[in-house]
Amino acid sequence: MASVEKAPKKENKQHKKKESTTLEDKKSSTYLRAMPLRSLDDLDLIKDEVTKGNILILRITPLANKNIEEVKQAVNDLYEFTESKNGDIARLGEERIVICPEKIKIWRDKNPGSI
Repeated sequence: MASVEKAPKKENKQHKKKESTTLEDKKSSTYLRAMPLRSLDDLDLIKDEVTKGNILILRITPLANKNIEEVKQAVNDLYEFTESKNGDIARLGEERIVICPEKIKIWRDKNPGSI
């Protein structure tokens, strides 16, 4: 009777991909992050996220409910910061703004009635 050798186990390629993800890979990723703007103290965190290359959707309602003047101050500060970083910033309705880092631009339709 002939002996049967066991075939070598196939490596799980998906498992290898997960192991090969390094901290450097994570740093080079761009994330979309939604967060509330509760106070002017949040501006440093927001600026840090944009500097890292992440896209932010900020809900300004929590701060607007407290102090509308601080909202204006925060938006002006974020606008100037975003411009200095060659990023893009825009309003999303009444309650949100989006901030994009350099190399990511926001589409602005010149014909708002068209789809």
